[in-house]
Amino acid sequence: MTSIERTAYPRFKRLITAHELHLFFSPTRDELEWAAGATDGDEHLLALLLMLKSYQRMGCFPALEDVPEQVVEFVRRQVGLPEGTLPVYRAERTAKHHRGLVRERVGVAYDQAEARRVAEQSIRKEAAAKNRPADLINIALEKVVEAVLELPGFSTFDKMASKIRTEVNASICMGIHDSMSPLQRTELLRLLEERDADGTTLFNRLKKPAKGPSWSHFKNLTKRLEWVDGLGDSAVWMDGVAAGKITDFAGEADAGDAPALRDYTPVRRLALIACLVPGSPMSKPMRQDWSTGPPNAGPLSSTPSRPPTWSGCANAPSGPCTTGPRHRRTPGHRGTPERLPARIHAIRRPP
Repeated sequence: MTSIERTAYPRFKRLITAHELHLFFSPTRDELEWAAGATDGDEHLLALLLMLKSYQRMGCFPALEDVPEQVVEFVRRQVGLPEGTLPVYRAERTAKHHRGLVRERVGVAYDQAEARRVAEQSIRKEAAAKNRPADLINIALEKVVEAVLELPGFSTFDKMASKIRTEVNASICMGIHDSMSPLQRTELLRLLEERDADGTTLFNRLKKPAKGPSWSHFKNLTKRLEWVDGLGDSAVWMDGVAAGKITDFAGEADAGDAPALRDYTPVRRLALIACLVPGSPMSKPMRQDWSTGPPNAGPLSSTPSRPPTWSGCANAPSGPCTTGPRHRRTPGHRGTPERLPARIHAIRRPP
């Protein structure tokens, strides 16, 4: 179950400031007159006002026993009710009638079937790209509010997001599975069984981060990159899959080990490994660092160059300063380099 604190579902804060009390829970004169005309006692008056102000603030009706005592006391003092007056209903029929009055006043419709339809439609659409249940719930909340509908309970959103997310993820995993050849499926699943020279599985090799780019690592890393590419064309497998889903699936695979992945269903297990291939910790940095070949690691003297010239140097009245990178900073120096070899520039920048 998703924690309500991780979502935007409306709820009372644990600590409500005096400013917030006055801003959100102070009944206006018109609201007080409306509530007084619809009730026949102090208890019902206080209960109706609390339902009105809570709905205006949250977009739903909290149980009266869940309204913080701080809010109850504030509203009671604002309307001048006797100390000890409690917001209670002796009959559910009266509470239902009052909820209808509040909906009519704020201009919202009570249609839980339509609210669930709107929420389900939005969750199913977004679940193709987003994976966190809290994100899906927040999107559904926004759409229901835009439709001017009363919010269903949080458990409704939570169960719906979990169910639809599972269905959409299963569909994505099946699509990845079906895009592979039988041989590719066998090769990927083999990573969980066969072991490397160090005794760990080939799946661990796939997750192993690449070492820093250097001549000593270049040949080894190139071979490993070729090995990853030899597992199959991941671009074909991931065709139509949102980048966010690939990232989340890859993260799930990277967080687990071979025994943990064996507990998944075959289709999901294969899809998670496949999502790890294009963005594996070993292959991704290599593609970035070695896309133009290994770095120039030659000695400084291997880069032939003429001494750099300086233009506009205040210390060279007869012409450009040619003292190069050893030129000392002196008061009034304004020289700028016209050309400086890249390796020298990286080691000793001119003033």
